Amino acid sequence: MHSKQPDSPAPPTEFSAEWAGTLPAGAVPTASPARDQATTGKTGGSVLAVIAAVPLIMVLGNSMLIPAFPQIREAMGLSQFQVGLLITFFSIPAGLTIPLLGFLADRLNRKTIIVPALALYGVGGIISGLAPLVFNNSFGVMLGGRVVQGIAAAGTAPVAMTLAGDLFQGGGRSRALGILEATNGLGKVISPILGALLVLIIWWSLFFVYAALAFPVAALVAWLVKEPQKNQKTAQEGFRAYFKGVAGLFKDQAATLLISFAAGMLALFTLFGVLSYLSDLLEVTYGLTGLLKGLVLAVPVMASAATALANGFVLQKKPHWLKPALLTGLGLFTAALLLTIMVKGIPAMLGTLAVLGLGTGLILPGLNTIVTSSAPHAKRGAITAFYNAVRFIGVALGPPVFSLLEKGGPWLLFGPWAAIGGVTLLLAWWLLNPPQLSGTTG
Repeated sequence: MHSKQPDSPAPPTEFSAEWAGTLPAGAVPTASPARDQATTGKTGGSVLAVIAAVPLIMVLGNSMLIPAFPQIREAMGLSQFQVGLLITFFSIPAGLTIPLLGFLADRLNRKTIIVPALALYGVGGIISGLAPLVFNNSFGVMLGGRVVQGIAAAGTAPVAMTLAGDLFQGGGRSRALGILEATNGLGKVISPILGALLVLIIWWSLFFVYAALAFPVAALVAWLVKEPQKNQKTAQEGFRAYFKGVAGLFKDQAATLLISFAAGMLALFTLFGVLSYLSDLLEVTYGLTGLLKGLVLAVPVMASAATALANGFVLQKKPHWLKPALLTGLGLFTAALLLTIMVKGIPAMLGTLAVLGLGTGLILPGLNTIVTSSAPHAKRGAITAFYNAVRFIGVALGPPVFSLLEKGGPWLLFGPWAAIGGVTLLLAWWLLNPPQLSGTTG
């Protein structure tokens, strides 16, 4: 079950060299002008900014809707469980489609997937927005638009993570992925506030914001991002050989990848479950609405985003801190859930949720680095696709599960995930073997 140690003899593959934090001599990605361009100089900053905008756009898909749940429920005559399906019908199609698009991103290239996916994401938002305007408040049409958005979302942030893994190496990869996770978190910060403000205008207006943001980002990705050229031998690899290689990667790094997948799924399942529960609680129990409610919902994700950004920069300089940071994050995550069971009142709850966000911000950038560094360029899309699929499944299950458990009281609502977090912490401490990445000073 243990992953191979960095100083053990490595087979002559790109995978083993990536895991050791280097590339074999003559590998195509090292020689690529696009890689050099993306990792140095002014152009590299603009390329990273454009790539980082992709997860920011995608995360609006769920987080911006949560503050509008009460208004959607009232306007369309839905139950709390039904309105939670707007998250589920987005996230499950995304989770199911990610592996396919990850495979296509490896066989074709990353931009060929990202650009059409962003455009389709905007179209899905328009479909959902037309439900109250053209289709007489049809919940089915709205869910259909969410399914389209979910399928499109599978080709956005997960493939952007793969692309960042292609363009950056060593400590620079930790920094780039930390920035991507931070913009993901920034989207979660902005989206409750943006959603709350748009609801003040009219609740269905937020569906059209998806298109207004996604279309320009798609154009910028198509224009600015230059990908490394593919190795012709791997590009012509057969379907069976490709998936045999992917299966081999899972086998070689089984413990590390399984723990990473489980931790990523748990973190996002809990975060979105808590946000959905909190959205209803703030309005029904504490009477908070509008912008104030959006600001409260932003506390845990703001803590997560700020921590993820700082974590990425620290890991660039100190890559050997990756595992300690991850273990600390899991510890804070577990402690925050236990404290949430015991506290009452908004100020105390905000404190525990900030700790939850802090833990999540320490967990996710490290997991992103581990997963993207576990595979060579030719199979990185598949590995990161499976990882992002389980993350999406976590997001999909969080709101409905928390809605069903809400009546069981705080121990049933938070206790099981605290226990699972503690078990994951122990397994990560015992079995997790992160890649040995070289630090950078630039």
